[in-house]
Amino acid sequence: MIAPDQVHPIFSSPSTSITPQSARPGTLLIFQELLSYPQAWALQQRFHAERVSGARADTLVLLEHPAVYTVGRRTQSDHLGRGEAALRETGAAIEPVNRGGSVTYHGPGQLVGYPILTLSHYASGPKVYVQLLEEVLIQTLALSGITGHRMAHKPGVWTTTNRGMAKIASIGARVEHGVTLHGFALNINVDLSPFALIVPCGLEGCETTSIAEIMRAPASLPLVAHQIADVFASVFHLEWESFA
Repeated sequence: MIAPDQVHPIFSSPSTSITPQSARPGTLLIFQELLSYPQAWALQQRFHAERVSGARADTLVLLEHPAVYTVGRRTQSDHLGRGEAALRETGAAIEPVNRGGSVTYHGPGQLVGYPILTLSHYASGPKVYVQLLEEVLIQTLALSGITGHRMAHKPGVWTTTNRGMAKIASIGARVEHGVTLHGFALNINVDLSPFALIVPCGLEGCETTSIAEIMRAPASLPLVAHQIADVFASVFHLEWESFA
């Protein structure tokens, strides 16, 4: 038990960022269909190259993945439970990724966000950037009446359940050539049982939860996607001007 210590884009547009500034134009994509991890990674790489070259505005991509375990650079063999073969037997894909952190699970009912941003426009470094992503998630959860918490040295967002503190959102980021990759995942209606087969994020005793579990009722993923887009725009002082 972990205790508290330390393509079909559609649009919407909402407290404060660290430094007041005028809104920058941004591009928002919300995919209505499941996108495999390799498809999404190819999209990220393309958008990243375009942002580095200046051919694209700062961009937020929101989507759901089919069942997949992503294995970060800090994953240890014991974080994979009974191993990759056993995880594949569940029907989930296994994808090594170049973000920090350990292994996590993505699946239908979980909203995954990939911000492709010029980091220096918003944060003095990766730690501040992660704090901004946590702020987006905390404010979004508050719209559903859920109190989200940060935990020292454990990126992501946590909330209180009858099992103690549980992780409701994960964050794993990378910065290349000054532009961000990877991002965050918020558990909305996702099946939580696949998390029990791994050591999520490499944290022993890590409980996971979802908006649906906390609310004891299914949540509207499209609604939460629009809420998170609004909050992201507010926190990062962006104005969604393009949707493709």
